[in-house]
Amino acid sequence: MATDPSSVANQRVVDTLAVRLRRRQVVGSRETALETVLVLRQVISKARFSNIDQLVEIIRSVGRKLVEAQPKGSPPFMFYIVWHLITLNRRQTIRSGTPCGKCYIISGRNTTLLRKGQPRKQNVPQKTTLNESHDMLKENDADDPDAFARTLVLMEAIQDVLDELETVHDNISKNAKDHIHSDEIILTIGKSSTVEAFLKAAAPYRKYTVIVADTAPSYGGHDMAQSLSSAGISTVLVPDSSIYALMSRINKVMIGAHAILANGGMFAITGSLLVATAARAHSTPVVVCAGQFKLTPQWNLYHEYGALDFADPSSVLGFEEGNLVDKVDVVNPFYDYVRPELIDAFITNDGDHPPSSVYRLINYEL
Repeated sequence: MATDPSSVANQRVVDTLAVRLRRRQVVGSRETALETVLVLRQVISKARFSNIDQLVEIIRSVGRKLVEAQPKGSPPFMFYIVWHLITLNRRQTIRSGTPCGKCYIISGRNTTLLRKGQPRKQNVPQKTTLNESHDMLKENDADDPDAFARTLVLMEAIQDVLDELETVHDNISKNAKDHIHSDEIILTIGKSSTVEAFLKAAAPYRKYTVIVADTAPSYGGHDMAQSLSSAGISTVLVPDSSIYALMSRINKVMIGAHAILANGGMFAITGSLLVATAARAHSTPVVVCAGQFKLTPQWNLYHEYGALDFADPSSVLGFEEGNLVDKVDVVNPFYDYVRPELIDAFITNDGDHPPSSVYRLINYEL
């Protein structure tokens, strides 16, 4: 099996993506999720297996390697992608022993695939248990066409996930005009493609003002402000130090998420905790725009203010400040941890959810 050319090719594809993740050559949750799904599709299409357990183990091994390639402390939102495919594969129900053929059903939120095969031969028992049917599935068996259909069903499920990722911004933004009202002042931080699409979708129907924090030291807010201004939205760029002073004039805070945790909290770009804390002090609602592929059953197991994923501290305090650098420890985390009590609602591609229902949503999805 180790010398199988297809196995070697699959291993090479997975290792390539793992290296790119470690080197941060793939940036952004949606881009990483898309790369993960494409690799899984290639691996599954070329994989050789004799039963469902082997197929599940192939998917799990790929997911394990990609999760380990993530930066330390960064929650693996691709866990949703991998485990979702495993769950769909487990839920596949095979009904045999009927003259009309078999039904393959994937129980998902939007997916129910029904496929009828050819009748089995007469020497196949009419009654089989689920475990017996599970063990009977063989690959490349002329008497058992289930293997090809099973792979076909899984490939259809992967395509559904790809379609969901490609249309996630449109599905989240379709009700933007119901969440944004005229003459509102909205605060956001950094550059989130989901929040950007959401704000632009409401622009033809509402006239409002967006205040963008520049998000030092990455200064992603500059690109966000320029993009929103180009779309005809009244935009004001402010430094991070002005957030608390301006919060009393803000009607709504809209931010993105890197990953949504099981307790309803989230990891978001650095500065999100500052915004959410200031909003709570002024009773300003905090709304998070994020796709459901960012759901993860993990909890925050590290510390209460951020993930153990740090950037170069020289962008915060340069090494030319030698006298000061020797006396302080400079921390530059990529993501803040925002507690669930600081969040009012999540706007996803499957509707709006309060933080208290995230755990139930994860149970339903996974």
